Amino acid sequence: MKQTTNPSNKLGFLKKDIISINDFSRGEIEYILKIAAKIEKIPEKKKLKLLAGKVLGTLFFEPSTRTRLSFETAMQHLGGSVLGFSEAKTSSASKGESTADTVKMVEAYTDVVVIRHSLEGSARVGAEATTHPIINGGDGSNQHPTQTLLDLYTILKTQKKLTGLKIALVGDLKYGRTVHSLAIALSLFGCKLYFVSPKQLVMPDSICDILNERKIKYSTHEKIEQVINEVDILYMTRIQKERFGDPLEYEKVKDVYVLKKSMLDKVKKNMKILHPLPRVNEIEVEVDSTPYAHYFQQGANGVPVRQALLAIVLGKIK
Repeated sequence: MKQTTNPSNKLGFLKKDIISINDFSRGEIEYILKIAAKIEKIPEKKKLKLLAGKVLGTLFFEPSTRTRLSFETAMQHLGGSVLGFSEAKTSSASKGESTADTVKMVEAYTDVVVIRHSLEGSARVGAEATTHPIINGGDGSNQHPTQTLLDLYTILKTQKKLTGLKIALVGDLKYGRTVHSLAIALSLFGCKLYFVSPKQLVMPDSICDILNERKIKYSTHEKIEQVINEVDILYMTRIQKERFGDPLEYEKVKDVYVLKKSMLDKVKKNMKILHPLPRVNEIEVEVDSTPYAHYFQQGANGVPVRQALLAIVLGKIK
C-alpha cells in the first residue's frame, strides 16, 4: 500500500509517491540527500545489484532531455531497466487515452513510474490510478520535486550547508515550476530569498503565502545587479516561451535578463550560478569558464539524487 502521509522515518518511503516538495519535511529532504551522497560513493559494480530486475516506466508527455536521460541513467546504473516514451504523440495519448488509463496500463510492466506532463496535477492523477510509486518529473508550471532535490544537493555540495544562505531566483518566477518548488524547499532551511523578475512574471501569491506563514525573509527586484553581490547562489531560469498564451507578451520579456561575465567582478568568492537548463540566452557562454558557473555540474547531480529516490521508494537502500 502506498504512503498517503509524510513518513516519519526512512521505512515510510517504501512505495511513496514523489509528487510535490510540499509533501516533505526538512528531515526527509536531508535523508534523501544523505542517501544520494552515500550512493555516489558506492562502486559501480555494487550499484548494479541494487535494482536488478526492477523496471522504471518513463511517461514523458512533454519534451525533456536532462530529467528523462538522468532517470534512465540512474536506473540502468543501479542494474534496472527502462521502458516508456519521450513524447505524447508516440503513445496512446494521441488516440485520446487518459493519463490515468496510461498509468494503469503501464503498471503491469513496471515497478516505479516517472511522469512528465504539461497539465498541472497530472502526476497526482497518475498516482491515484496505480499502487506503484509515481515520481513527478514536472507537471506544467506547478512542481518539479526531483529537480528541487538535485538543486538542494548541489547547493549543499558547493556551500557545505543549506541553512541561512542568501539565494536569488531570477527570471520566469510566474510559470517556472523549478523556482516554485525550490522556494518552498529553501523555506525549510531559513534561507533569505531574492526574487528577480519582470513585473509580469513575479512569484505567485500561493508561494509567497507559504513563505509568509513560515516567516521567511524575501524581497522582490527587477534587476540582477541589485542582488548579485549579496548572494551565495544565483539561480537563473529561462523565460519559458511555451507557457505564454500570447506571443507578443513573450517578446516583451524574452531578453530581459542576460548574465554577463563583467557582472561577476564583485560577487562573493563562494557564489555559484545555477540553472535548471536548458538555457537560451540568459547566461552568456563566456560565463561558463568562470569559477562561479556550476550549472553543468548541477545537471550531473541529477543522477545520484534520482538513484537515491528510486532505491528508496523501492525499499532497496537504508
